[in-house]
Amino acid sequence: MRLVNALAVPLLLVGLWWLVSGGSFYLPSPGRVAAAFAETWFSERILTDVLPSLARLAVGYTLAGVIGVGLGVAIGLSSGLRAAAEPVLEFFRAIPPPVLVPLIMLFAGIDNAMKVAVIISGCVWPILLNTVEGVRAIDEVLADTCKLYGVRLRHLVLRSASPQIMTGLRQALSIGIILMVISEMFASSSGLGFTIVLFQRGFQIAEMWSGIVLLGLIGWGLSLVFRMVEKRVLAWYHRA
Repeated sequence: MRLVNALAVPLLLVGLWWLVSGGSFYLPSPGRVAAAFAETWFSERILTDVLPSLARLAVGYTLAGVIGVGLGVAIGLSSGLRAAAEPVLEFFRAIPPPVLVPLIMLFAGIDNAMKVAVIISGCVWPILLNTVEGVRAIDEVLADTCKLYGVRLRHLVLRSASPQIMTGLRQALSIGIILMVISEMFASSSGLGFTIVLFQRGFQIAEMWSGIVLLGLIGWGLSLVFRMVEKRVLAWYHRA
């Protein structure tokens, strides 16, 4: 029954897509897109475009997690540091990451470093801000009790703030996928974003749609993996 419920909406959307597409050149039928998908992505493009994109996403997302959690814990534990950093954090958080792409290109060039930096620039903020809020929400009485009994404060901090940290990581994952694509649309010669734009400029519409479908499948798959990791990391929290 759960499988039927999970497939009901996707099948309904595919059926609606089939009805709407008709003979439109710019909206090919699901059958044409599926054929283009098999021909395009079950080939060397997996190695030349898909895997490099996922590798850049993994590196940028991981570095953003390390930076966001590290700075978030430090800022959350220090009221003075928080007061000093808050205006700067609010300023940079308000800047849309895609706007920073030309600036990052000036400093990091147009290679993989630029693409990873773009992903970090967007992913770090939800992680950092959620970590700060998670650390600030720790019960002071509990913290004092842990100090009294010799429990290491960092264990308390990370464990208590982990629900908020995981929330920030979940938000950052979707942002990272978006920025992965955007970064590859600028001065790039490989990657999913580059390939989709290349198909669009060459009026290979079915192939372009197949790339969009692949991005959706990647996002869905990564969300499932994240959900499993989150369930394991926060098992103590869900049992409470």
